[in-house]
Amino acid sequence: MKLWHGVLLATSTLTLSNFAQADLIGIYGSVDYWNLGGDYNEGQSGSRLEGANALDLDDKGQAQFALSFEHPIPLIPNARIRHVSIDAETEQSLAGNPTFDIQLNNTDFILYYELLDNIVSADVGIAAKRLDGDVTYHGLSGKDKLNISETAPMLYGALGAKLPFTGLSAKAEALLTSYSDTKISDVSAEVKYDFVDNLLVDVGAKAGYRILNIDLDDQDDIDTKFRFKGPYIGLEAHF
Repeated sequence: MKLWHGVLLATSTLTLSNFAQADLIGIYGSVDYWNLGGDYNEGQSGSRLEGANALDLDDKGQAQFALSFEHPIPLIPNARIRHVSIDAETEQSLAGNPTFDIQLNNTDFILYYELLDNIVSADVGIAAKRLDGDVTYHGLSGKDKLNISETAPMLYGALGAKLPFTGLSAKAEALLTSYSDTKISDVSAEVKYDFVDNLLVDVGAKAGYRILNIDLDDQDDIDTKFRFKGPYIGLEAHF
């Protein structure tokens, strides 16, 4: 009985200690400018899409946003949402129009747990990636539009590190899935410098690189491959 009392006391002490050190509520918000390029490929369902046949995309700036909510309550996951509306077109054109015009909304809904939260941070969780939009083909006979609608379950992980007393930090983040006819990887890495750091708010400038690969089979009998990649810069605030 004394042993159980000791275990309970130690557990309670550790829990209260962690609670006291953690933020009661932490809200992170960021906005970035993503200079996106990449390539696009499509073919009839069941066809083998070769990388050599992919069409390059014009580099184009996109705005991406993220909002995270963190708390110290055990067992209940933290939440993060990230969104980018991709507007891209192929370099190849026909009669003054791009061969393919891509309009694709990408939204990630993420639930995660913090395994570490100190000089080194580590998060793991699950997510749902919502893809919604269309790809318009401009041909000699007119336009043809392919609708894209997919919600994919994903695994989520993030790893970060801080350089104490400098305001500098680095972070890598990944969303991955491979099931049935869908394969998606969404990976980014960034460095950040906090130029405002006080009890009320931290504000930092960051620069990074993001690679988003999407393979979707049998979308209206069409297989598609999207490759979006490029550097980004942005600001992040922590309240």
